[in-house]
Amino acid sequence: MTGLPASNVGLKERGLIRTGYFADLTVFNPKTVIDQATFEQPNQYPVGINCVIVNGQIEVDNGQRTPALAGRVLRGPGYDGHR
Repeated sequence: MTGLPASNVGLKERGLIRTGYFADLTVFNPKTVIDQATFEQPNQYPVGINCVIVNGQIEVDNGQRTPALAGRVLRGPGYDGHR
């Protein structure tokens, strides 16, 4: 689900679970996930996501945010630094 898109945009060591790759994983039960965001309040966390691991660090544990800030901006080969 993520390996092909990562490969298509040239992101190396992403999209697959392999030794040496960046570990970005989400653990959830699809029967219990509920998106709470609305057009009026778009910045609402979903319910039912138990764990999120970004670059090997736990960002969400038992449905609660942790202090970790392991994410970083990913730029593909089309990025030139200008808007």
